[in-house]
Amino acid sequence: MKSGFICIAGLPNAGKSTLINSLVGEKVAIVSWRPQTTRNNILGILNTTDCQFVFVDTPGFHKPKNQLGEYMNKTVSSSVKDADILLYVVDAAKGVGDADVRFLEGYEGKMPVVIALNKEDAVTRNTLFDALKDLNRFSWASAIVPISAKKGDGIDTLLEEIKKVLPEGEKLYPDDVYTDKSMRFMAAEIIREKGLYLLDKEIPYGLGVEIVDFKKREDKPIWDINADIIVEKQSHKSIVIGKGGSMLKQIASGAREDLEKLVGDKVFLTLYVKVKPQWRDSEYLMKELGYNLKDVK
Repeated sequence: MKSGFICIAGLPNAGKSTLINSLVGEKVAIVSWRPQTTRNNILGILNTTDCQFVFVDTPGFHKPKNQLGEYMNKTVSSSVKDADILLYVVDAAKGVGDADVRFLEGYEGKMPVVIALNKEDAVTRNTLFDALKDLNRFSWASAIVPISAKKGDGIDTLLEEIKKVLPEGEKLYPDDVYTDKSMRFMAAEIIREKGLYLLDKEIPYGLGVEIVDFKKREDKPIWDINADIIVEKQSHKSIVIGKGGSMLKQIASGAREDLEKLVGDKVFLTLYVKVKPQWRDSEYLMKELGYNLKDVK
């Protein structure tokens, strides 16, 4: 039996969240076109006949502009430090940048490293070849695998390469568990994902979600979920609500569908929008929304 933690790291928008969902076969991380969508490390667990892969999705490392950014970067460092294998994701369309090189060189000889060249389906053969050529400088890496996380191409090959360097050991989680996150956490992420998708470029990154109530009725297979969508400015609140509440209704409708898949029952979802100025620079407010700087080593 083999088992271990595989930390998925890379620059923002490299496709890490799409990859962990593709690897696990379940939706454990929200996906958006926006960079830095992932804010916490999220576990996705894949069981095979002789292996348990515990993947850790991390935020894209970047130059932080506020305390939330610092929290996200610390989350990456902490997750890699505690992992058995580093699975580094490179965006084939953007190629290998200086930030990729600096990050990867920091782990040479420290742990097994597998590099996934993602989005092979979105580039020409010449672009893919150039990116692979640039990655040859990391000859010490255990493997370099071109993939398309979105289409699932190359995923089996990637798993085989990870399996080669996965340590021997007993299972770390029960067979029926595919993530370490609670349904409450997943519910907040689902609502945030719908907000990011529907609001497109109208709202900057300061969008948070706080679950106020999450409970199942005693007499019926119905869940009552109440949540606050947190924004930083009064003008953002108006955009999230929309004319006559139209945008908030769209967010609720889209989120409700995924929430019912999550809990397996009918969901009554109530959303409110609250303004908390500069919450991304407030340690207290960040902790309220589940981003506690003291939790990351």
